[in-house]
Amino acid sequence: MLNVLEKSRVEFKIKLVDDFEETVIGFLNSKDRGIIYLGVNDKGKVVGLNNNLDLLQRKIKDRIIANIEPSVLGLFDLEVLEDNDKKYLKITIARGLEKPYHLKGMGMTPDSCFIRIGSSNERMEEHLINKMF
Repeated sequence: MLNVLEKSRVEFKIKLVDDFEETVIGFLNSKDRGIIYLGVNDKGKVVGLNNNLDLLQRKIKDRIIANIEPSVLGLFDLEVLEDNDKKYLKITIARGLEKPYHLKGMGMTPDSCFIRIGSSNERMEEHLINKMF
């Protein structure tokens, strides 16, 4: 069990999910860095990852780089951790400086720009996108 709660700067995911990039974008567009723990349930219990962790790290890196713009190189870090013989990933996302970050190929629209509010990712409204830009 991690001694951390899921909140505005911390997200728990049991596995790599389809909307992973939305969470990353939410942290990039926020006022402070964020951490995603992969292999951890919503209560903070480490359930572990059964994947090849080297391959999983490359997949995460590739998804972040390929699906988010502007460039996020140097704005995230991946670390393998272990708790009770269960391995999990800690993904640290820095606060981005070239806001708003968005899904690649979709432009800066409410469907592609996200921001972190509490423990959830919310679509940004047009006026907030314009203000950030």
